Amino acid sequence: MVVGVLALQGSFNEHIAALRRLGVKGVEIRKPEQLDNVSSLIIPGGESTTMAKLAEFHKLFPALREFVKMGKPVWGTCAGLIFLADKAVGQKLGGQELVGGLDCTVHRNFFGSQIQSFEADISVPELASKEGGPETFRGVFIRAPAVLEVGPEVEVLADYPVPSNKVLYSSSTVEIQEENSTPGEKVIVAVKQGNLLGTVFHPELTADTRWHSYFLKMAREVGDGASSSIVVVGEEDPGLNQQPKIDLPVFQ
Repeated sequence: MVVGVLALQGSFNEHIAALRRLGVKGVEIRKPEQLDNVSSLIIPGGESTTMAKLAEFHKLFPALREFVKMGKPVWGTCAGLIFLADKAVGQKLGGQELVGGLDCTVHRNFFGSQIQSFEADISVPELASKEGGPETFRGVFIRAPAVLEVGPEVEVLADYPVPSNKVLYSSSTVEIQEENSTPGEKVIVAVKQGNLLGTVFHPELTADTRWHSYFLKMAREVGDGASSSIVVVGEEDPGLNQQPKIDLPVFQ
């Protein structure tokens, strides 16, 4: 199995290393035509505005939207989730272009700036039931977004309690605040809709590969029998000009 990893900016090398630990080849995607060689895609975390500008420069948005429209599995982490959302708030002046497809509203940098990044144990019953292991996952939140609202077709896989009293976002169905709220308010941090998966945190920066395994099972369910996407790790795929990568250190 080959998994494409959008390699414009951000933690694409870490995703490729995580895939390698599971015996799967990840290939860097930078041009629209390279999407023709993969049947699933990871859009990594990074700086979402910069990634959007680079995607626009390389004319990737039409190809990415078509990839999603065709029902191919796509996983967005952090900035990648922002890419997949149908709507984003809290953006920089002028906003940014989105791929869309995931029926949700995200708040960019919901959890604060770089110095407010943190790690936390997240309850993940669906992940644990499918992949085994503990009922929690150690989430790495780096200038992380949050999912504020989801449509009826979206499955919530994880949420996280947020203390706050300052309203950051409000609509007819949700009100998100900033500090000192009553205990129990939560925002959504992992979602799934059809073949689209989104996490606001960075599983690729941990030693726990269960989210990657979960996504690979999604991809296999769609891609069974697609022999053109089967490549043994260690073999070269000449059409993708992939250079060898070494595993990168991760947070334990």
